[in-house]
Amino acid sequence: MSHTILLVQPGQHPETRTYSDYESVNECMEGVCKIYEEQLKRRNPNTPTITYDISQLFDFVDQLIDLSCLVYQKSTNTYAPYNKEWIKEKIYVLLKQAAGNTA
Repeated sequence: MSHTILLVQPGQHPETRTYSDYESVNECMEGVCKIYEEQLKRRNPNTPTITYDISQLFDFVDQLIDLSCLVYQKSTNTYAPYNKEWIKEKIYVLLKQAAGNTA
């Protein structure tokens, strides 16, 4: 478990920047999915069940102005930065594991 900080900038203006912190990388990736799900709920308020596939989630990640993670490295007592591509890889692994557990 490595403390992880998620940095998000959805719009062009710096004022749209936010951050969230999580106890692990997996929790952070779940947080990215939740951000997307919340956006889908806002866009479709009358839809009781929201479904999406991974390509739609990745399109959402790609359209964000900035999305990155800072992951705590215990060995150096520092935070290492990771970009959108790394985040998408981690989300893919997480969702694949989740799908394997429900099959």
